[in-house]
Amino acid sequence: MSEKLKVAIVGSTGYGGIELIRLLASHPLVDITSVISSSSAGMPIADWFPHLTDIHTALLDDVDPQAIKAKADLVFTATPAGVAAKLAPQLIDVGLKVIDLSGDYRLQDTALYEKWYKKSPADEQYLKQAVYALPEINGDKAEGASFISNPGCYVTSALLGLIPAVKAGWIDPATIIIDAKSGVSGAGRGASLGTHYSELNENFKAYKANEHQHIPEIEMMLSEAAGQEVVTTFTPHLVPMTRGILSTMYATVKGEHNTADFIELYKQFYEGRQFVRVRKEGVLPMTKEVWGSNYCDLGFNYDARTGRITIVSVIDNLVKGASGQAIQNMNLMMGWEEGLGLQFVPAYP
Repeated sequence: MSEKLKVAIVGSTGYGGIELIRLLASHPLVDITSVISSSSAGMPIADWFPHLTDIHTALLDDVDPQAIKAKADLVFTATPAGVAAKLAPQLIDVGLKVIDLSGDYRLQDTALYEKWYKKSPADEQYLKQAVYALPEINGDKAEGASFISNPGCYVTSALLGLIPAVKAGWIDPATIIIDAKSGVSGAGRGASLGTHYSELNENFKAYKANEHQHIPEIEMMLSEAAGQEVVTTFTPHLVPMTRGILSTMYATVKGEHNTADFIELYKQFYEGRQFVRVRKEGVLPMTKEVWGSNYCDLGFNYDARTGRITIVSVIDNLVKGASGQAIQNMNLMMGWEEGLGLQFVPAYP
């Protein structure tokens, strides 16, 4: 490209937005031309995030689609659920490409969205335009798209760990149980009792058991992979760490397959997909091993006694679970190399 892609970020003062700023700063084909916050317009973003001092000096812009269009070609909407449902159509109508990190365009069924998100759904006209893209599974849909719905963080961890076995028919979809743990950054930057230090520190809790809004998204993709309706048990947990998701998944194995077989199946399925790494037999991944990166690491253990497979999937919820994957989708949208701007080593320890 002779010119860089001009990018705007709505929701720049949230964790997803600030992670987009961090990652895009290293992207060779992108310029961040507008950082946007409806609540803090006119303030330097470094007032919110001092670590950006002398790195990103722009003042925060207000949410004005025409003004955004004057500065940018593509907009990331890193907003809470319900906001993009109203904002994305305005951005699309002025001719902007949009990648939405919220859940507002993941479910095509408006009644399902209302049930799980407890909010008014997006207009069906724009829902039909949205392309739901999990790069390693259906990334071809992102190529040439102008409006992408980015998958959820729990969803990404769970689906990358389950879809190859479901597609191969190696597990019984009706027996799937997903037990997932997330760092507190997944709850966003807003203060609440549940994320208060004295409530969270030295504590470990389940929440939204069988009620989490990512359940229908997980079931949507598993049903597509299985060719039949799939219903799962999903229980998320909050752990006292900043970043990371670890999903432990259980399912009954169909046929004669052991741990080594599953490892080989997944290596073949994800061959050439640089952001999914499969551990060798006897080694299960940890969240620390993907910290700050766009990797999803997978490990397996088959229990011959019970006939069940245990699949462990780890991601950084802010990167592969949100902003990194959104950039991966942007690369596919623009016809660039998929890993552009994302090829960095996880931070350890």
